Amino acid sequence: MGFLDIRNVTKSYGSVEVLHRVDISAEEGEFLVLVGPSGCGKSTLLNMIAGLEAISSGDIAINGRVVNGVHPSKRNIAMVFQSYALYPNMTVGQNITFGLEMHGVPKPERDKALAQVAKLLQIDHLLDRKPAQLSGGQRQRVAMGRALVRNPDVFLFDEPLSNLDAKLRVDMRTEIKKLHQRLGRTIVYVTHDQIEAMTLSTRIAVMNKGYVQQFGTPKEIYDTPSNLFVASFMGSPSMNLIPAKVAVENGAPHVVVMDAEGQARLLRLSQPALSAWSGREIVLGVRPEAITDPEGADRKSLNVQPLKNRVTVTEPAGSDTFVTTTLGGKDIIARMRADASVSPGEVFDFAVNMDKAVAFDPVTENRIA
Repeated sequence: MGFLDIRNVTKSYGSVEVLHRVDISAEEGEFLVLVGPSGCGKSTLLNMIAGLEAISSGDIAINGRVVNGVHPSKRNIAMVFQSYALYPNMTVGQNITFGLEMHGVPKPERDKALAQVAKLLQIDHLLDRKPAQLSGGQRQRVAMGRALVRNPDVFLFDEPLSNLDAKLRVDMRTEIKKLHQRLGRTIVYVTHDQIEAMTLSTRIAVMNKGYVQQFGTPKEIYDTPSNLFVASFMGSPSMNLIPAKVAVENGAPHVVVMDAEGQARLLRLSQPALSAWSGREIVLGVRPEAITDPEGADRKSLNVQPLKNRVTVTEPAGSDTFVTTTLGGKDIIARMRADASVSPGEVFDFAVNMDKAVAFDPVTENRIA
């Protein structure tokens, strides 16, 4: 059992089931991220943890106590909303301590808690201002302060950064991570942004169409996606998914892929078990950083395969250069060093780290190796 246990939970609206047998467990102090596209059920699940939505079946337990049917105010949780939900007629200080006042906490205790939280969030100079006088980032800090001051068992964040501009999102992401490291409290965080999910979490639940597609650490999700949806959704740029066929050469499994000129190319696989798929179609998954120039290839890898192929597009991106070529009739992206000398139209010597490649069944869409 974990500190937060979601056991076989479903949610239905009438005859329509929108969440299907969700099983997730988070230990105390973990940063759990629920990530997925719009409409996948992640906010519904968060609202069920908060008690804002009823559970159709299954159990949710917090700190060993089943909270099905328990009123939100009795769950010892605190929620930070996407819209901040600040009272416009109250000062920052009043917004932060309003919940404590409603619970009858004496003023000296409220003032002490306010001072601690304001210092932690670096908003002590804003306590007498009204929300209309604050920037988006400052409002977000106030919303977080209102949650922190309650000292809950679990913090729930519902897409808290989606209203901020790109630079402020990055800054606030860092602040939230620092906050988690200082407090060591359990956080459940909903986002559709897979970069947020990867950078903030200790564990991720990737959701789609009401199902948990994969639950694991960021490294597990990124390196060994359980299916084609997770492979394509997680990562920026996303994993290259290349139609290929398995062939056994000299006793070892290889993949046959068609290059930009329509010629068959052979790449040795690193998974011996794929010999059983000889003659069958697969989808080969390779992250962009596993396709590079020979000088930039991973020196520790035991299986870097050379591949001559024509370059179609180059995109300098500061610290990296993204190079587009064609394999298996699809555009694929290679991630190279900023100073890699690559030009559109040339035939280039790519290096493919096949130790990092994974294989998917094109029928079931599940990873097979």
